[in-house]
Amino acid sequence: MKSAQARAGGRPTREEAENLTRQILDDARATFANKGVANATMEEIAAHHAISKHTLYRRYPSKQALLEAVVERDLVRFRTALALAAMQRKEPLPALHAIALRYFLFGTDRDYSAFYLSVTAEAVVSASLRERLAIWSRDALEPMVEAIIAAQAAGSIVAGDASEICGVLVDLLEGANNRIRLGLCDTPDEAECRRVFESRWTIFRIAMTPKSD
Repeated sequence: MKSAQARAGGRPTREEAENLTRQILDDARATFANKGVANATMEEIAAHHAISKHTLYRRYPSKQALLEAVVERDLVRFRTALALAAMQRKEPLPALHAIALRYFLFGTDRDYSAFYLSVTAEAVVSASLRERLAIWSRDALEPMVEAIIAAQAAGSIVAGDASEICGVLVDLLEGANNRIRLGLCDTPDEAECRRVFESRWTIFRIAMTPKSD
């Protein structure tokens, strides 16, 4: 893919610069997902857009900076999707259900998963990336934690640390996502995805419903 060309005798327009940034982040994301963070190179990403390494490094001074830009863009999209899912329901528990479903459907997307599995793999050997990953995860799941707090206030979810309860729900959903991503079950259609999700949601609800006296 070629980069946006500057106007004759001048710098690129703001729109052209924004388009180039989007293209670079898209390609960097795909490269990280396909080759792994450790094996991806800035030179390769620059060459893909027929721009100089200098131009790329001027925007992103290191591969770590480029990776962070990609993740932070995804984080905004992810949080927005969860927040919009919550707005579809007025009551706290249905709102939490909608958020959990949206989270689960994100995880069944192999392109999305490939990128974040590559980031996680790199974090195993990078303390700084592990720290960043923890912050990104906390920020991304904030809408889910807020929905759990609201459900607790309504008496629909047991009292306790909302972040810990969120972790239980995420673990249930990620386990199901892994089975789908790794092909441990037949490639599901939308109906099967929802069936798998509802089975995990039911387990969560049984475990987290306040016990009556």
